[in-house]
Amino acid sequence: MTQALTHFIKALRAADVRVSTAESIEAAATLETVGFGERTLLKTALSQVLAKSLDDKARFDECFEAYFSSRALDGERTPRAAADDPDAEADSTPDGLAAEGAGGGGSGGGGSGEDSLLALLERGDGASLQQRLAQAAFNVQLQNIRLFTQRGMYIRRMLEDMGIEQVEELLYQLIKRDDDDPRAERLREAKARLSEDVAAHVDQQMLLYTANAGRQLREEILQKTPLARVEMRDFKVMHELVRKLAKRLVALHARRRAVARRGRLDVRHTIRRNIEYDGLLFDTVWKRVRVDRPKVVAVCDVSGSVAQVARFLLMFLYSVSEVIPKVRSFAFSNYLGEVTELFETQPVETAVTETINRWGMGATDYGGALAELERLTLDDIDHRTTVLILGDARSNYSDPGERALRRIHERARRVLWLNPEPHQLWNTGDSEMRKLAAACDRVEPCRSLRHLERVISEIARTAV
Repeated sequence: MTQALTHFIKALRAADVRVSTAESIEAAATLETVGFGERTLLKTALSQVLAKSLDDKARFDECFEAYFSSRALDGERTPRAAADDPDAEADSTPDGLAAEGAGGGGSGGGGSGEDSLLALLERGDGASLQQRLAQAAFNVQLQNIRLFTQRGMYIRRMLEDMGIEQVEELLYQLIKRDDDDPRAERLREAKARLSEDVAAHVDQQMLLYTANAGRQLREEILQKTPLARVEMRDFKVMHELVRKLAKRLVALHARRRAVARRGRLDVRHTIRRNIEYDGLLFDTVWKRVRVDRPKVVAVCDVSGSVAQVARFLLMFLYSVSEVIPKVRSFAFSNYLGEVTELFETQPVETAVTETINRWGMGATDYGGALAELERLTLDDIDHRTTVLILGDARSNYSDPGERALRRIHERARRVLWLNPEPHQLWNTGDSEMRKLAAACDRVEPCRSLRHLERVISEIARTAV
């Protein structure tokens, strides 16, 4: 049985598909017959052997698409896998693959017949980089990942296997010589994107192999997983998790609100009032705290990968309506529209889906969206209003709209910008984060449910 099939069966079992030893042997015989050459044939043949019920077939389809992606399959077609595959082409023999993979390890990729990682990054050879990434995943045995705490370790192991140390050494030398060296800037951005790709691959495999690792562990992993990488099969769990976290926030801030309504004990005035009773505290005096309900204007970029983060932000906001009752929501890609009424009249999940389908189909226009936001909301924004903007600030090299945002900032209590991209990718390419950040009170990465929970909790805290 090939390593590829062994790992795939492990993923199926993690997804709660029961695969017996006998079925594993049948699958191996099937694979020897059909090979890896024809993807559709491989999927159909293995599903006949490994998936029994309708639920099993649905889980099988999800696992197959996740596992046998081109990147995963390339990584599995290592010397050992190719040796087991009778349909492998002649130039994919173990010796040929071994020579081709030389230098893919921590030595920096200096083997004969293959470019170094540094050369691939500077050339921008995306296809070769993906092959190198898949090979590194196989070399470090990424399929053995089990816990979220192992994520950083596997990311670093894969980067070292690809040859990142050579890149880091050159980058250090270039920056040491001239911090504004254009080559250093290009290399820094390429390294950041490579790190992001490696992290995405590790996250994908971690979700694949921990699908049935226990509800609590699963939720812990999903809370920390970047929202843009959450797969469709996990949406139900994510929606339940959002409701659970929102319920916890409501309970927490409801207790604070009860204390605010009652007030806190005013010790000085209580003692003064009870002097006539020889210091016995018959009458208590409470400090009244004025409850100042916050208003929130939420603006979400729903284009591309940002849409998935916007989905969960909007779900969160409307799930804590008991403590943040005044929310006006807007969505945009190439133009901005208000979706407040949609969320007030439809179930949250339905409203989110319709919002993304309706407003998420165009090229992003931050200048036009922020100008329209100013026109629609400026008269209603006051000292109690928090403006919450979710977006990657990538303006397609057009006006980012910082002047309109400055005028909004002058009226609002505060403006918070949440960026779903890693910090090292800000201000690269068409990102205008530096200009827009100057018109905000705070800007920070917001990539997971943990980040969203912290932001929503902070806004809710102003209610008391």
